[in-house]
Amino acid sequence: MLSADLEEICDCTERRGVMGYMRCLADSWRKRPAEIVPAGLDTSQYDLVVVGTPVSAGSVSAPVREYLLENRLKFRHVAFFCSFGGLGSQAAFDEMRALAGKAPVAQCKVRATEVQRGVVAASLALFVSVLKHHLAHYEALEWAC
Repeated sequence: MLSADLEEICDCTERRGVMGYMRCLADSWRKRPAEIVPAGLDTSQYDLVVVGTPVSAGSVSAPVREYLLENRLKFRHVAFFCSFGGLGSQAAFDEMRALAGKAPVAQCKVRATEVQRGVVAASLALFVSVLKHHLAHYEALEWAC
């Protein structure tokens, strides 16, 4: 929707199956980062970095936790999105803000039930609209300086 560069945060830990699910929960409860594959894109080269995470036990996923910690000094602006099944989106956003070291320009939460019912498009469209507005405003400020 943004026609932006995309980079997957790749976890070095096996997280498939029942044991992988249990590992995810344990890492979430302990607020433990995970070993991730080094990023190929330099976040300092972007005006805005959008970071998304699934919410598990009211917490950011371990790979996203590590990504935010590794890049916190490089971010100019950030935006967050999360997907979740029950509760915990606000706690995850608060954690992301603390890990990134800055407040997001926008955030978007998506419930699994909204995806299943096909009613998530309006939320995503609003999120993208806010991000595009922020980028346009930021570019105008750069030209003014």
